[in-house]
Amino acid sequence: VQLQASGGGLVQRGGSLRLSCRASGFNLDHFPIGWFRQAPGKEREGLSCISSSDRSTYYADSVKGRFTFSRDGASNTVYLQMNNLEPEDTARYYCVTDFETPCGRSFLRNSYAIDYWGKGTQVTVSS
Repeated sequence: VQLQASGGGLVQRGGSLRLSCRASGFNLDHFPIGWFRQAPGKEREGLSCISSSDRSTYYADSVKGRFTFSRDGASNTVYLQMNNLEPEDTARYYCVTDFETPCGRSFLRNSYAIDYWGKGTQVTVSS
């Protein structure tokens, strides 16, 4: 399993970024995929996930309405569109998957249960 994230960078407050994650070694139609982030000195935070069964999305309250998670099954790639970014969004963003935990509250709240993590991509929002 490999999760290759890209698209991070430096953006000003109020700006937007789109992160991409290309998955290999598994099929998005069979397993959920999600995004976490971790800021220096803080715990990992689950942001969003997409269900493999019905392709529904689930968002953490902290990003609901600002972030949009989508997928392209043909390329096994997912995207996280992030709008109206704030300095508090500064963190390393990780694409993740787990073969046993379905997308939902548990997926986002139990980072220790997530088996597969990409190397992440850094997002920095300046004020």
